[in-house]
Amino acid sequence: MAPAETKTTGAVIGIDLGTTFSCVIVARNGKTEIIVNDQGNRTISSSVAFTNSDRLVDEAAKNQEALNPRRTIFDAKQLIGKKFDDPDLKRDLRYLPYLVVDRGGKPYVEISTASGEEEVNKTFSPEETSAMTLRKMKETAESYLGKPVTGAVITVPAYFNDMQRQATKDAGTIAGLDVL
Repeated sequence: MAPAETKTTGAVIGIDLGTTFSCVIVARNGKTEIIVNDQGNRTISSSVAFTNSDRLVDEAAKNQEALNPRRTIFDAKQLIGKKFDDPDLKRDLRYLPYLVVDRGGKPYVEISTASGEEEVNKTFSPEETSAMTLRKMKETAESYLGKPVTGAVITVPAYFNDMQRQATKDAGTIAGLDVL
């Protein structure tokens, strides 16, 4: 189905959702353009970080990684669409500084933040953390284009299985995108 025939009414973008960095493109006037972020970069960090009061995405999150490794989520793409007992996932978990917990057989990231005097644990699915990156890319594209973005084509590696592909689509939906 051609994009003009979909239910999407706003602009459609292409997203390369990478493990470390991601980029967003738009086709207009017969050409594709890589959209730059607010710092002039053609790629954004796929990291998400949490402070006691804020959620950070892109460079702000990447800058927190050394200071705040247990609250900075990176490599979410390694978790998405996998079962918690997946042997490859178990191997990869050894290298992550943040806590990954089992929620219904799926890996979730657990982050501790302070709320007043009290410490609060929040859990996020890989789809939710990927959606945070996708939402940032959507906002970047909307700012660049000056109009709403409603649809996206999101690339995934050829080795992704159906569960990983569906989980990536779900992340796009959480981010407010109609994934084509």
